[in-house]
Amino acid sequence: MNMQGRIHSIESFGTVDGPGTRFVVFLQGCPMRCLYCHNPDTWAMDGGKMMTAEEIFAQYERNRGFYKEGGITVTGGEPLMQIDFLTLLFDMAKDKDVHTCLDTSGIAFNRANERLLEKLEKLLELTDLVMLDIKHINPETHQKLTSQPNKNILDFAAYLSEQNIDVWIRHVVVPGISDDNKELYNLGYYIGQFHNIKALDVLPYHTMGVSKYEQLGIPYPLAGVPAMNREDILEKKQMILAGIKERRKIV
Repeated sequence: MNMQGRIHSIESFGTVDGPGTRFVVFLQGCPMRCLYCHNPDTWAMDGGKMMTAEEIFAQYERNRGFYKEGGITVTGGEPLMQIDFLTLLFDMAKDKDVHTCLDTSGIAFNRANERLLEKLEKLLELTDLVMLDIKHINPETHQKLTSQPNKNILDFAAYLSEQNIDVWIRHVVVPGISDDNKELYNLGYYIGQFHNIKALDVLPYHTMGVSKYEQLGIPYPLAGVPAMNREDILEKKQMILAGIKERRKIV
């Protein structure tokens, strides 16, 4: 019970990290290198502050009244890189009837890893909602965008459907990279086969993370790329929804 996790930060009043007002825990460490990442300080696997699950949950309990319609969300970094610690924290939360949400890219999933599947099964028994961030449906573009393949990520979406876990899909639209209407339609067509999808968040790319790169002395990969026009997001979301609708005609 004294297991420690590497914690990047904690946000006590999250409003976009699942239903209701959330207590949001950012775990340290991520194998992805998304070109638009606005938290490059979460990448290092050996960074962050060491904390026990008890310490984190005690912070939640001190303000529990604020989270009556919400709960705890764990994000990152990539939270599945610390799956044992994450499971312990969610076990504490469910013991106190707290809603749990996992915000993940799914990059750690590997169906061929039986030990991982055992751990995932245990974790998902304690998870009320998964927010799955699908960066790009096209394998080549996904590799360029994140430095990682998307095969296991898309398979993770299928796995969550098999396990009947409620999922919210998130997709960031970046001008010139992830805003192609055909690819957005293809994304919708893929996720349209799953009936556990409860919401679709299509988010505009922003440049608010530029200052962090400057502070860390890291060149910003998307220098010169403008923020996504918010007025265009509805159109992009409609393309994904069109793909979902078409797929559901045949499943």
